Amino acid sequence: MALPRGIRNNNPLNIRKGNDWQGERHPQHDKAFEEFKSMEYGIRAGFKILQNYMSGYHGLVAKRNSIQLIIEKWAPPIENATDKYIQFVADKVGISRYQKFTFSDRKKMIDLVDAMIQVECGTKVDRQVIESAYDMV
Repeated sequence: MALPRGIRNNNPLNIRKGNDWQGERHPQHDKAFEEFKSMEYGIRAGFKILQNYMSGYHGLVAKRNSIQLIIEKWAPPIENATDKYIQFVADKVGISRYQKFTFSDRKKMIDLVDAMIQVECGTKVDRQVIESAYDMV
């Protein structure tokens, strides 16, 4: 059985191509999704995107600082079962889908990404790897 694409690409949050990222793998073989040298770099990129969502891109747009607002943007209903995704993540993080929190809340952010990886790839990544990626931001 083949590993999920996000795991093979060291991109367990399934970040689509479009930006230059620290730790990108070269050459890239996947035409749609980023590939990273290590799992930490792939998860770090996800944390960077989430940090931008939560800050409103440093005040340029409305903040996405709840699970509801984050997942609606991350996994739009046009291609995902967004409501189920939101509920799964909220249950795993242990907060309401509407509760606001900040990127500096390390535990909630790590819980959030851990749950998102489970939805995106159908598997877990070692929590220490997620913690290390958060610390790289």
